[in-house]
Amino acid sequence: MDTAVTTETEGSVWGGGNRPLGASYGKLMMWFFIVSDALTFSGFLCAYGFSRFKFIETWPIADEVFTHVPFFHGNFPMYYVAFMTFVLIMSSVTMVLAVDAGHRMMKNKVIIYLFLTIIGGAIFVGSQAWEWATFIRGDYGAVETRGGRILQFVNADTGERAALAEFAATIPDERAEHERKNGIWFREEGSLTTYTVNEVVEGFRSNPNILIRTETINENGEKTLLDRKQSLERIKDAKLVVEGANLIRNEYGSRLFADFFFFITGFHGFHVFSGVVFNIIIFFNVILGTYERRGHYEMVEKVGLYWHFVDLVWVFVFTFFYLV
Repeated sequence: MDTAVTTETEGSVWGGGNRPLGASYGKLMMWFFIVSDALTFSGFLCAYGFSRFKFIETWPIADEVFTHVPFFHGNFPMYYVAFMTFVLIMSSVTMVLAVDAGHRMMKNKVIIYLFLTIIGGAIFVGSQAWEWATFIRGDYGAVETRGGRILQFVNADTGERAALAEFAATIPDERAEHERKNGIWFREEGSLTTYTVNEVVEGFRSNPNILIRTETINENGEKTLLDRKQSLERIKDAKLVVEGANLIRNEYGSRLFADFFFFITGFHGFHVFSGVVFNIIIFFNVILGTYERRGHYEMVEKVGLYWHFVDLVWVFVFTFFYLV
């Protein structure tokens, strides 16, 4: 008799039945997806960290790269990225409120909080698209040496970055060589830069207040600034003009930085965009009363799990990519 009681107790505790841990099939599958996706993001961030510390002496400084704010001119390091992070975190708060309202079967509140979550996600995706466009376009320009190093320019009077447009010369003969009928840049460069190497070099030599800053970080944690004599010597190695960033060249420094930026933030942005689409679908289902008829709002909770995961991943991306 004692044996029978023990067996029955073990079966009720460890058997699990059709709903182990009390979770539905849909929620359990969402957790499986989140765990697997978390491993994927972990691999990306580990690869980024390895590359960052392997090339730490030439890695771009985030405060000098992400300095733009829409509709404002000036140097605002990390301000807009911080705003994007705040918006995404607040959207996670509204998602919590939507799930809580669903548990209490309060349809109207679910609609309001889901709508706010969608708005927050849309703002983040749009901001990330703007950040990509700004990063790709660039605003200063640089030159690449024969050894593949990036040389940036600094105004000695102000100590701030100098754009190529501030000092580059205009050589008509140089531009004539790159007319469309010749097709030189289509075959060799991919696109025509605003200035040629000779125009940048001539303008640099005729402006004594312009100095060169290398991509190497000194003991003070700043990019190494050369004096005028060293700058004149270094400019001789200039091979081509770099404007903005892409998967091949990067005016901000190491090309690996641009590769990881596009890949990691793009992969996360795709997740946020997908989450916005899912939320829109759930939002209209709530309006139509689909979950009222089912008697529960579990779908809101499941999409909420995904949305919280996306927000949590961005906290790690923001910390390791932008702050560290």
